[in-house]
Amino acid sequence: MKKYFIVRDAKKKVSINIQRVLLCMPFLILFFGGLIVFSCNTAPKKELETVKIIFTGDLLLDRGVRERIEHLGIDNLFDATIDSVFLESDIIIANLECPATKIMEPINKQFIFRAEPEWLSGLKEHKITHLNMANNHAMDQGRKGLVDTEKNILNNGLIPLGYGTNLEKACKAQLITDSPRKIYVLSSLQVPSENWPFLENKPCVCEESFDEIAIRIKKLKKIEPNSVVIIQLHWGAEHTTTPLTIQKQQARKLIDSGADAIIGHHSHTIQSIETYNEKQIYYSLGNFIFDQSNPINSKGLMVEMVISESKTVFNDITFDIEKCVPKL
Repeated sequence: MKKYFIVRDAKKKVSINIQRVLLCMPFLILFFGGLIVFSCNTAPKKELETVKIIFTGDLLLDRGVRERIEHLGIDNLFDATIDSVFLESDIIIANLECPATKIMEPINKQFIFRAEPEWLSGLKEHKITHLNMANNHAMDQGRKGLVDTEKNILNNGLIPLGYGTNLEKACKAQLITDSPRKIYVLSSLQVPSENWPFLENKPCVCEESFDEIAIRIKKLKKIEPNSVVIIQLHWGAEHTTTPLTIQKQQARKLIDSGADAIIGHHSHTIQSIETYNEKQIYYSLGNFIFDQSNPINSKGLMVEMVISESKTVFNDITFDIEKCVPKL
């Protein structure tokens, strides 16, 4: 509710009301002759009882997906069944499997992708809020393309994850909401980058070791014991449905360090889901928007997390991918 304090004789009365005004900043001062009006919005910030977060797998905007966008528009990538899920969610996080830039400085590797920056606005319009950059294709157009991608994500109203102007900033856990409690996402690339000169004091994506990630989790949980810490990993072997033994060991190490959930991608397939110490490990969600047509690559998984002050509920949503388009 807005409250107004009216002072008709400014010289005599302003000292009486100034303390009240300072207590309810910001305020608006309007001058109408000798009349001063202080407007103050003292309504408390609304606290959410629950927040609904969706994680999706790999989102490509090149190759076969590029052809579809150029012929049918980016809206065609979003089936009504997917939109209906997104409309009921508060935060939607996807793994952007390509740089989004006009810069064309491809590095020397087998698969090189690039999306048009203006297409990012279409992702925003369909309720995607965050894009993970900590993957092995974010740097396909070199360091300039990587930096430009981050800028373009921000300019289109989305939030990048797993990127920074140096390693420390790239690997810092990012607060995605503080209501109903603080929720952090820490994103990291865990597969080798082809012909990419990793320099920790230059713009990069996070590539910290699991020991270093575990230390970050422990420090964060010590400061914010009731927070939710979600680890997003680009890792594992492509086109397989079973995680590697080393991945299981690494995932459990992070859970033991205080992580509340692990979300994986990179294999382009749905992999095992494991419950360990009452925490969920999704080794790979598979593809989301992608042009691979083999049956093993044509099914995907979305993870819905419904988080309240005291608990987290997981819901698994599977879908099929037909001609690049995910459909329930």
